[in-house]
Amino acid sequence: MAKVRIVQFAIGLFVLLLATQVAKAHAFPDHSLPKVGSELASAPTSVRIWFDGDIEPVFSTLIVKTATGTQVSTGRGRVSASNSTLLETDLPKKLVPGKYYVYWSVIARDGHHTEGRFPFRVK
Repeated sequence: MAKVRIVQFAIGLFVLLLATQVAKAHAFPDHSLPKVGSELASAPTSVRIWFDGDIEPVFSTLIVKTATGTQVSTGRGRVSASNSTLLETDLPKKLVPGKYYVYWSVIARDGHHTEGRFPFRVK
């Protein structure tokens, strides 16, 4: 009986450790500037998203668009040279007041893909 419990415990521990590694396989946003859904008094000059894991520079994108779908960000975004969890893009010096959408797509270092979008508003 004790051997069965030891085997059950070992199997349970293995499954738990495996599940933890699978959960860490994807890169998800940790925080951003501007914050998700924020309303800003002045226009930002860049958008930055920090992820909970390293992301691949070649396959990761960050684009900002107006509510009508016009891209206002410069290029397709970039992973910071000094921080492989930071995805950023530049914005024009003067964004007109309105709603903007941030579209992001990343590949984690292990190859898993995640993507999403969030809004912010400039008064």
